[in-house]
Amino acid sequence: MRVINPDHPLIAHKLTYLRDERTDSPTFRRLAEELMTLLAYEATREVRVEPFEIRTPVAPTTGIKLSNPKPLVVPILRAGLGMLEGMVRLLPSAEVGFLGMHRDEETLVATTYANRLPEDLTDRQVYVLDPMLATGGSMVDAIRFLVQLGARDITAVTLLAAPEGIEHMRESFTDIDPPITLVTGAIDERLNEHGYIVPGLGDAGDRLYGVVN
Repeated sequence: MRVINPDHPLIAHKLTYLRDERTDSPTFRRLAEELMTLLAYEATREVRVEPFEIRTPVAPTTGIKLSNPKPLVVPILRAGLGMLEGMVRLLPSAEVGFLGMHRDEETLVATTYANRLPEDLTDRQVYVLDPMLATGGSMVDAIRFLVQLGARDITAVTLLAAPEGIEHMRESFTDIDPPITLVTGAIDERLNEHGYIVPGLGDAGDRLYGVVN
């Protein structure tokens, strides 16, 4: 598995305010979108393109455009929705699918409760969005689900990651070729006894949308 952790002052700047407990939900959502756009720039360096003939006001030339089939962006519900706008701002022609994952707070086991995806993902580039890679359970289960549908070119994008989650992903995908790519804004210290990233930023879903009982 490839891990990309871009070293950029704007990423660190936006993460600082995302971590701050005083940041309210509207500001948190805006910062998450802005940070996602920065991470999307790194995540899409190998997006597939093809030549495209155009004419400028001066002369004909050859540029590039996204190849078909278009990339598929898959936010993991619900927190991944907070990253979607930042991603499609950079890839407006991408298609969007949805995958609902829920983590049991006691067992830390993730289960799938909803999906809205194409039945066949063969030859599709897929970008999976989830703000936090903590234990890695939700992301691993999501990627396994996508692999079952035929996806092989998969990039996971997270705002934060814990070393434990990264290691879990490494161990889970040793047999996938080409390897999974993880792009993350920061790699934090560890997980606490409750499975939260330390120092982290708390529960991303609650901070994006408030607490839902």
